[in-house]
Amino acid sequence: MLRKIIQIDTEKCNGCALCVKACHEGAIGLKDGKAELLRDDYCDGLGDCLPACPMGAITFLEREAAVYDASLVARAQGEGSCPSTQTEVFADEMPMDSYRQGGTGSELGQWPVQMRLIPTNAPFLHEADLLVAADCTAFACGGFHERFMRGRVTLVGCPKLDPVDYTEKLSAIIAQNDICSITVVLMEVPCCNGLGRAVSAAVTASGREIPCRTVIVATDGYIRDVNS
Repeated sequence: MLRKIIQIDTEKCNGCALCVKACHEGAIGLKDGKAELLRDDYCDGLGDCLPACPMGAITFLEREAAVYDASLVARAQGEGSCPSTQTEVFADEMPMDSYRQGGTGSELGQWPVQMRLIPTNAPFLHEADLLVAADCTAFACGGFHERFMRGRVTLVGCPKLDPVDYTEKLSAIIAQNDICSITVVLMEVPCCNGLGRAVSAAVTASGREIPCRTVIVATDGYIRDVNS
């Protein structure tokens, strides 16, 4: 998978290990007194280590690398039970507590929902109908759960604020699972287009004919356009 990942110049590295401490995923270690990227799939490509390096020895590089896997990182750190990364499938019938506050209950069928946290081999992805939604859409559009989430696996991301290109993650999900369809819900703002492009690029790269539709939600909450 071609993606952005760190590289370490061992000539510049002074072995201070500040980058090791800054990397929350444990992707960096010391070898022979120099910092080294231990595993590609532990590196999330966000670069928390870059400002920690006093020697400027760490930079970004785009190259073929394994997809970042948050579930592997969690298991390696002994945090397999962390609710942020532990996969879970919910029952079809929601408990009565979910109907408090005058609501109609949640249509969320799985956890996690944030695209960066969902393992590409999560069991709920197999033969799934995907909902790929910009995170603002659920707040803007009334009835979002009933209209878009019901019967679908929800993947949420923000192409503006998430410092990652979701093309590689979506490509891996499509490659590893028999995805049945994809519904993309975006806000009617320019930055949301990045999420739509990521889905389109991932589907094209897969070589499969996956039914896709895109729904555009205006900032006033009304649906402006639906494209198949």
